[in-house]
Amino acid sequence: MSSNTNAKANFNILKLLDVQYPIISAPMGNIAGGRLATAVSQAGGLGLIGGGYCDADWIAQQLDIADNQRFGIGFISWRLKDNRAVLDMVLERNPQAIMLSFGDIAPFVKKIKIKGIPLICQVQSVEQAMDCKNKGADIIIAQGTEAGGHAAEQSTMSLVPAIVDAISPMPVIAAGGICDARGVNAARALGAQGVLMGTRFMASHESLASDKAKALMLSAKACDTIRTRVFDYARGYDWPEPYTARVLQNLFTHTWHGQTHLKSLINAEQQAVYLDACARSDFDIAGLFIGEGVDLIQEILPAATIVEQLAGSFY
Repeated sequence: MSSNTNAKANFNILKLLDVQYPIISAPMGNIAGGRLATAVSQAGGLGLIGGGYCDADWIAQQLDIADNQRFGIGFISWRLKDNRAVLDMVLERNPQAIMLSFGDIAPFVKKIKIKGIPLICQVQSVEQAMDCKNKGADIIIAQGTEAGGHAAEQSTMSLVPAIVDAISPMPVIAAGGICDARGVNAARALGAQGVLMGTRFMASHESLASDKAKALMLSAKACDTIRTRVFDYARGYDWPEPYTARVLQNLFTHTWHGQTHLKSLINAEQQAVYLDACARSDFDIAGLFIGEGVDLIQEILPAATIVEQLAGSFY
C-alpha cells in the first residue's frame, strides 16, 4: 500500500469512527468499564466497554458512568444470542461503535445498521473476515494468538496481511501483542489502518483491574502466559472451538491445564473456590487475562498518556 493510499485509508477509518486516531481499547470483560472507555475516547481514540458476557446490571452501571460521553461497546456474539435485550439497552444510549467477536454476527447486523452505528467485527481467520464482510461489518479486527484473553491459533504477523489482502479496501485493525509505538508501526506496515489494544490499556489508571493485578503485570513476561480453557470451566462458560484464553500461569493452571475431561473435573466446588479467589484478587487461583505484549509494559499510566504515546505513529 502506497503512503498516499495508506493516508486516504486512515482518513476513511477516522471519519467512520469519528476519532482523531485509529487507536481502540479492547472490550475486556470486568476490566474495560465506562471510565476507561471514555478516557480513551476523550483522548482521541475509541474506548470500548467490555460487555462480553452480557451482564445487564454491570453494563447499565458502566453506561451510567459513560453518560453523555463518547464510548463504544463490545459483545461476545455467541453469548449475545441469548441476551438480545442487552443490545437493545445499549443501542438506546447511542454508542460510537459496536464490536462483535466470537460467533455469527447475522442476528444483530440489521438492528445495529438501522441505528447507523459502525459495526466492528473481530476475527481470527481469513474465512471469518470474509463472512463478516459479506454480512455487513464496517471494520474488521484481525486478532492474533498473542492477544490476552480469548483468541485462536494464527499469529498477528501472518494473519493481518492475509486479511488485508482478502477484504481490501475494507479497513482492517490489528490486534494481538501490540503494546507500544513499535507494534503500531509494525501493524501499519502489514496493512492495518489502526490497532486494538487490551493488555496495554489494562495497565492504565482507569481500568478496573485491581492494584494487585496491575502490579503482577509489571513483573510478568510473555513466557509466563499460556493459552488454556481452565478458567472458562472455572467460571462455568462453555466456550466453542477453537477459542482458548491467554492467561498468566499460576497454581490453578499448573493443577488443571493439560488434564482431560476438565468440564467434569472442575465441578461446582472448584468453581466456588475460584470465584472466591477472584473476589479477593488471589492470583494464585484467579485468572489474569494478559497478552504476550506484557513484556513491554513498564509502568501504569493514564489512558490518555498511552494514546498520546501512540498517536505520533499515525502521522
